[in-house]
Amino acid sequence: MTPPLRVLVHGGGIGGLTAATALARRGHRVDVVELRDALEALGVGIIQPSNALHVMREIGVLEQCLAAGFEWEVLTICDPTGGILAKIPQPRMDGAPSNNGIPRPALARVLGEAATAAGATLRFGTTITELADEGEQVAVTLSDGSSERYDLVVGFDGIGSPLRKRLYGEKYAPEYTGFANWRVTLPRSPEVQGVVMSTGNLKAKALLTPISDDLMYLGSVFAEAEDFRPDQEQAHEQLRERLAGFGGPIAEALAQVTDPAAVVYSRISQVTVEEPWHVGRVVLAGDAAHASTPHLAQGAAMAVEDALVLAQSLDAAETVPTALAAWEERRRPRAMWVQALSRAILKQETGTPTTPEEDELLKVGIPGAAHFLVKPY
Repeated sequence: MTPPLRVLVHGGGIGGLTAATALARRGHRVDVVELRDALEALGVGIIQPSNALHVMREIGVLEQCLAAGFEWEVLTICDPTGGILAKIPQPRMDGAPSNNGIPRPALARVLGEAATAAGATLRFGTTITELADEGEQVAVTLSDGSSERYDLVVGFDGIGSPLRKRLYGEKYAPEYTGFANWRVTLPRSPEVQGVVMSTGNLKAKALLTPISDDLMYLGSVFAEAEDFRPDQEQAHEQLRERLAGFGGPIAEALAQVTDPAAVVYSRISQVTVEEPWHVGRVVLAGDAAHASTPHLAQGAAMAVEDALVLAQSLDAAETVPTALAAWEERRRPRAMWVQALSRAILKQETGTPTTPEEDELLKVGIPGAAHFLVKPY
């Protein structure tokens, strides 16, 4: 086991707060710096699949997540008209629900409270301005003017990671996939007891995801030009145009979308850092190292797995370099497999030609992937 470390976590999102909690609970001194001015979360809701929920249990917040969210155990597949094609059971595994939908702000609150309770310090409106790896320590200057030395710096700073740019420049800039995600939060329809997904020959998919007793979100994926941005005054109408061919529960939900400001648009990009995810005592994790498309609902799950396994690796190793090498050896194959399969599913669902390698991956299917991913390690 490594001795207690002084750790800086760069980024106070889902992965960063999970890392802070997991590390602080093991006796490490953890500072989290976050550029935003408060503990908030952009976007709408998020799915926590079983492997993510196992991590939440390990850091002591499973019950809080379930209380704030909506557990579900059936995935309903519909054709574009809303006709039900299949209902796929998602059974509980190893004592955890198969899935939990949760509003992102609620999850941020749960994780922030857990990190603080574990002893981590959260500093907002702050980022790294200077960084120098000195071998046994990393000298860091922050934007508030303070300077500290840390035994480990971990970058959970997202797909546009400033820390990744410090290590590798623009070499691993996000790669736009050609598709974008449209999402909007709505009152939950009583019949939406789990994810309802509509797909077919429209070169698009749409889904409804419950995220609390009262709320769900409507999400849809379309091919969009890289420079496209929704009209701030007409975003709801633009979404209606794209979903015009869908009926059933998707059409019923769409009828509730009347406010353009409620529509959240995000381009779907990937990041694949092919060189080491750690350089000396500076580590890239989560989307900073391996951002995926959302088609397995595993983006945040991979980040929280990174966080927990990093803490476990420090438990198991005598030195930080040994721990980091073991961590990356465990995490890279799994995260890269998720990224590749997620991209293949995106292409399949939108009618985009796939490669022979992707065709082999697609033989696993989403149910097979769910079985493989049930545990985080």
